[in-house]
Amino acid sequence: MTGDQIAQIAYLGLLGAALAGWFFTQNTQKLGKTLQQAAAWTLIFVGAIAVAGLWQDIRRDLSPRQSVLSEGRIAVPQSFDGHYYLTLELNGVPVEFVVDTGASEMVLTREDAQAAGIDTAGLDFIGTALTANGQVRTAPVWLEEVRLGQMVDRDVRAVVNDGDLFGSLLGMGYLRRFESIEIRNEELILTR
Repeated sequence: MTGDQIAQIAYLGLLGAALAGWFFTQNTQKLGKTLQQAAAWTLIFVGAIAVAGLWQDIRRDLSPRQSVLSEGRIAVPQSFDGHYYLTLELNGVPVEFVVDTGASEMVLTREDAQAAGIDTAGLDFIGTALTANGQVRTAPVWLEEVRLGQMVDRDVRAVVNDGDLFGSLLGMGYLRRFESIEIRNEELILTR
């Protein structure tokens, strides 16, 4: 355990003791009820600490991430919502995509495009795309580098969506680069 962790535990212990002391002094006349409430709050406090400490494990179980099976092969587990989420590095910045074989291009939100170093203020929205929400304007962009595990592509075409988009979409414009796209046992397997 590091010094910072010990200091955090000591701080939380003192804070808990101060709260417990105040609680007991305010409720000395109803000691049985006070002890019952104190036990409930202690369980809530311990539960919150457990969730905070185990958050990375919980997150990994609820929203599993891709794994490299071998060079040129990536496995993407199906998320609890039925989609496949893939994280690519665009110009060195990790961006999460939902795999969308119905999208013809790699589609970026304005926020993800800005994170990847694209000046979205200077984009020309000269293209259009038909979506489930209707027609939206798009701006073509070129990404210097797209990295997925050990696979690196340069000068990759994408579009930035001018409308509201819940997240970036990994469409066929990028998925065509793979030799095979397979769904087996609730996993999407991409092979080059």
